[in-house]
Formats: sequence, structure tokens, C-alpha cells
Amino acid sequence: MSENPTAGTRSGAAGTDPNSLLVDLATADPQIAELVAAEVRRQAEKIRLIPSENYVSRAVLEATGTVLTNKYSEGYPGKRYYEGQQLIDQVEQVAVDRAKALFGVEHANVQPYSGSPANLAIYLAFLSPGDTVMGMALPMGGHLTHGWNVSATGKWFRAVQYGVRPETGRVDFDEVRALALAERPKLIFCGGTAIPRTIDFAAYASIADEVGAILAADIAHIAGLVAGGAHPSPAPHADVISTTTHKTLRGPRGAMLMSRAEHAKALDRAVFPGLQGGPHNHTTAAIAVALQEASTAQFSDYAHQIVANAAALAAALTERGFDLVSGGTDNHLILVDLTNKDIAGKPAAQALDRAGIELNYNTVPFDPRKPFDPSGIRLGTPAVTTRGMGVVDMPRIAGWMDEAIEAAKKGDEDQLDAIAAEVRSFSLGFPMPGWSQL
Repeated sequence: MSENPTAGTRSGAAGTDPNSLLVDLATADPQIAELVAAEVRRQAEKIRLIPSENYVSRAVLEATGTVLTNKYSEGYPGKRYYEGQQLIDQVEQVAVDRAKALFGVEHANVQPYSGSPANLAIYLAFLSPGDTVMGMALPMGGHLTHGWNVSATGKWFRAVQYGVRPETGRVDFDEVRALALAERPKLIFCGGTAIPRTIDFAAYASIADEVGAILAADIAHIAGLVAGGAHPSPAPHADVISTTTHKTLRGPRGAMLMSRAEHAKALDRAVFPGLQGGPHNHTTAAIAVALQEASTAQFSDYAHQIVANAAALAAALTERGFDLVSGGTDNHLILVDLTNKDIAGKPAAQALDRAGIELNYNTVPFDPRKPFDPSGIRLGTPAVTTRGMGVVDMPRIAGWMDEAIEAAKKGDEDQLDAIAAEVRSFSLGFPMPGWSQL
């Protein structure tokens, strides 16, 4: 087991059973309680490499389960439609102030329920149906809500899409600029869900300024890296920033919108009453806790360790003959094209899951296969870094991945089970934050 000071730690009153949250649940609903307990074991025993997943601290977990869930709070602090908001207003204001301080922005809204509604609020704030929006194509690494055709954003707006160069797997900003000049979008999205390289916010801002577009930076995947100083910030460049609050930020399942002061009113009206009613106050409290944790030196160490671990894992996979899109990674995420391994992404991901290594199958740029049966897999290091795994552990993980994929090609389920046993023994050496091992 490697030493890593950035590993998450359990918190709570001394002598308190860290699993006490299940005591009443076990009495009221044993079936759900057992499923939760089984999920605890699964998360503890597996190497979790899905780049959009993480472990929250005990403090975040506790905040998510508070009596704040009992309160309706339509509106914003000081302007609510229900009475009894004296304390709720304070909770939300703390979260807003912490977001503004952490990300260096003039305005923050912590009410969006998740990332997709947060992005939809940007459309509602700045566009009318039929207006032109430009975003990275989903198969190239973008997000559904950046105008992809199966999303409401691609059905209600005129969407144009940019991609990456086939030979590099990276964005060609000359092509993006030419597309923007030709199509004159009112809104440009940068960021996405499968981008393994640093996002050049300044280059996007220059193009947006030239065509008079609003620039929205979707940093859902990299928010924790931005907060910890391990990725450049979009704050000096983007008009609007959207992010989820889990993933690398290690908060609850929620979202935030941040912007310059001039866009505050439009964004707030788009969130409420435009798209949703009362915020989830228990989630708001947990977001505040996560933002406080993200402001510490320990979290900065964690963010940089994520990047170091991803680089080490990418190098180890490359040594074993894996074809990495763009040739590697600058952040937390690795995208692998398995074509040269003679296996598709879906069977590979399923075999790896059986072997105790959790990731997801994913399209790769210019993928000839269908999205539900693509050529690639997507993986990342936020969760394993939270567990305390370090650079020295990454070659071992790459080795297990290679062995599992070879076993899958042979249909050797016994070998997959043997790898899973090794992974389980290894994983249990790294405490699971927020909960005790069962």
C-alpha cells in the first residue's frame, strides 16, 4: 500500500459508528438497507476508474442527510415564497460565498439540480428557440447538452458542432474559428465529458469575442482540478461557467452556475422560476461543505495527485500497447481506443467490471462503431486518488486491465475472477472515505 496524504478521511464524532446511518433504515426497510450495504461493499472492494465518480467525505455525506431536506425554499436568500427561511438563507449564502471565493467569480448560483439542467438554464438565459449554438460534438468528447441532436438542446436550437483533428485527437482552433465565423453562433460551449487534454479557455474566448457570442465553459469534469490549481481557470475568459459538484470536486450530486455580475439576473431567473422550483437544501449544505474542503491545501495536493496518477496510468497503459486518444492525458481522464486490442469497448468494460475494475465504454473520435457498442473505454483517477492510491500503484492497475482484457478475449471467466480477488485484497488496503469497510 502506498502512502498518500491526499487520501480522503472519515470524519464524525469520536466513538460514533460510521455506519450508523443504516440503523433506522435497516428497521424501516431492510431490503433497501441491504442494497445500500451491498453497494458500500462494492465501492470498497473495486478499483473505481469512472472519471465522473468519486467518494465524498463523511462530512459531505452527513450534510446530505440532514433535516434541511424537510424545507421548501423557492426563491433566493432574502426573496423567498415560503416563510421560515431564516437559517436556510444562511446555508445557501454560505455556499454562494464559498463558490465565489474558490473560483474567483462575481456571481454564483448553487441551486441547479444537476449538470444538464444547469446547462439548459444557460440556453434559457441567453437564447431563443432556433438560435445557433456551437459545441463540441458528442462523439468527439462533448456533452449531450452542448447541442447534440438527441438532446433537447439539439432539437430546440440550431446546433453546429466542432471536433478534433484525426491525427492528433486535439481541437484545431483555426477550424473552430472558421466554423464560428461561418455560422455566427450566439452561444459557444467549451468543455465536455471525454476530453483528456487541457482546455484552452483563452483561445475559445478570443473566438467568442470575434463573433459576439456568449462563451460558456462546462467544467463539470475538471472543477476540482481548477479549484486545486491543477488546471487553468476559465474565470478570466468565460461569460458563464457551469459545473456539477461531484466528480473531481468531491461534493454531492448537484450543480452550480457562475458568471460575471452582468449575467447574474438572467441566470438566476433561468434557474428559478425558469426551470425548477425549490432547491434541495440538504444538497446545498453539502455543496457548501465540499467547497470548504476544496479551499484547503490538502485538496490542492489531491488535485495535483489526480493529474500525476493519470499521467502514470496513461504511461503504463501505453507501455502495454494501449492506444490512447491524443496520445495521453493532461488531466484526470484517459480515453482508450481498443481497436488494436481486437475487442470492443462494451465487452471490455463488462469484463473489467467482473475483474473488479470499474470504468465505462465510450465512443472515440471518428468511431466507426455505434454509441452503444463503441470502440473505446473511458477511465480516470479521481476516485482511486481519494482512496490514497499513488503513482506507484498505477502500473499494477494497468497490468490488471491488460490481463483482464486478454482473459475476456479468450472467454476465461476463471481468470477474471482471479483478478477480481487480487483487486479486492489490494483495494481493501485503502480505506473508503465516508464509511467504514464492511
